[in-house]
This record gives sequence, structure tokens and C-alpha cells, in this order.
Amino acid sequence: MIKKVEGIIVKEIPYKETSKILTLLTKDGMLGIISKGCKKMKSPLSAVSNKLTYGVFHINYRDKLSTLIEVDIIDTLSQIRKDITKISYVSFLTDLTIQVYKHENNKDIYDLYINSILKINEGYDPMVIANILELKLLDYLGIKPIIDRCSVCGNTNDIVTISSYKGGYLCNHCRGNEKIYNTKTIKLIRMFYYVDISKISKTEISLNIKKEINEFIDDYYSRYTGLYLKSKEFLKNLNKIS
Repeated sequence: MIKKVEGIIVKEIPYKETSKILTLLTKDGMLGIISKGCKKMKSPLSAVSNKLTYGVFHINYRDKLSTLIEVDIIDTLSQIRKDITKISYVSFLTDLTIQVYKHENNKDIYDLYINSILKINEGYDPMVIANILELKLLDYLGIKPIIDRCSVCGNTNDIVTISSYKGGYLCNHCRGNEKIYNTKTIKLIRMFYYVDISKISKTEISLNIKKEINEFIDDYYSRYTGLYLKSKEFLKNLNKIS
């Protein structure tokens, strides 16, 4: 049976001498397919059997392992492919999305991921886009921070900081020795969670605010998710260098 599936290649492994087994991320989850002969230079599948190929995949669908026929490219993601920083962020977001998919197979996760990498490809700040997706994915892991009231008393007024340890916003009354984050940081974390990624038209944020947002999200993930991703560690080292 011939099927058309929109997706993006997130993993490729060699198969025999001339073929690859590809893993697609799709709206319905992960799908394994074989691309026969794609490692041959003259193969029509050669250029479309690599990581980050994003398109509509025509496949000969089978229960065990489907076979790739051809791909209609939706976007070449050319700007990502030529920039090591963009590649590193997309690699991390890909790894993270796959882990979240394992926890909850939800079609919205695919849309969030695709919209994120398209925005990075368009030239928007990759750290900002990554932080937005990270915040949104916490919902599917069941550990979203409390960002509409004080996480301790429920007060909606006099919010002065945010704490990963206490699970979200803190009002002046409930704050102990927690770090005081910049007011813009506190507001943007909430905005990041609610923004529609596909409609983002601006990501200009000061470096100090970006660092604070990223610091909070990193600490929150470390504290509550139990996820360890090598691509994230590489990203941290890359940011130290830059």
C-alpha cells in the first residue's frame, strides 16, 4: 500500500552496503523506513535520505518496515545546514522532542517542533526559539511550572521572582533566599509559554535576559525531568565558547 506521510528525518543508520534505515518524526509519532540503494551516488534517493530532510514521504507501507519511494521536499532548511550554531540547537531540540514523544504521543508536539526549526531556519534567535519550545514541552511531560500565580500561596499580585525549586512564580511574601530575576525575565518566561511559535516575528532580547531565561529553564529541566542529552551538553559548551 502506497502512503504519503509528512515528516522529517531525525535519525539515519547504515543498512547493508548501499542502504539506510531512516527514522521519521511524524504527527503520528516515530516511523522507521528503509531507503534502498540511497548510498549510491546516482540514486534518486541519495539527496533525500539524510537527517533533517523535511517533506512528504511517499512510502510502500508495511507493518514491519516500510520502503521509501520518493520525497516531496517542503523546505530544504538550507540556512540551518550551513551554520554550526543553528545545527547544534536543532540537534538538541530534535533529541528533546523524541524524548517527549516517548512520554506522550501527541500531534501538537510535531507542530511545535516543526514550527521551531522553521523559525530557526528563517534566522530567528535559536536560543530564544529553543527556550520557547522547551517551556511548551514541559506541559507534555506533566511538569509545567506555575507561571500565572505564586507557586506557594496562589497570590496573583506582587510577583517578584521565579524559582525552579519552588516550581514557578514567587510573590514577595513567599520568597526566601531565592535569586531575584529581572522583571523582564519573569514576564518573558510566561510569554514564551503562551506564544504561538508560528506567528513569532521578533526575538530581539538582551543577552542578560536571555541568559537568565536559559538558566531558569536549564535548572528546571535538570531538577524535574531526569533527561540527560549529550546534544544539550554540547550546546552549553558551544555557548561558553561563543
